[in-house]
Amino acid sequence: MRRTILLADDHKMFRDGLKVLFSKNPRFELVAEASTGTETLEKVNELKPDLVIMDVSMPEMNGIEATRRLLADHPETKVIILSMHADRRFVQETLKAGASGY
Repeated sequence: MRRTILLADDHKMFRDGLKVLFSKNPRFELVAEASTGTETLEKVNELKPDLVIMDVSMPEMNGIEATRRLLADHPETKVIILSMHADRRFVQETLKAGASGY
């Protein structure tokens, strides 16, 4: 079974790198990209991906709040946070918001 993925990060180069990695694995299908928290929620509502890989720091709405809102409406969706931030507060807040991993 193929898992559908949405990449949410405001850095296009980072998204492009992840796209290359996922394109090499037939178990995953990249269905969309988003560069803001708001755009992420819109695309999740439309496409209902299995997994969202999200950055913490994004314009309009950060990844923690986007995770909280996303999972309130789509609890079946898994969220993995990828971030350069190593601060424990980010990790704790992200997990408290419902992310499956950091």
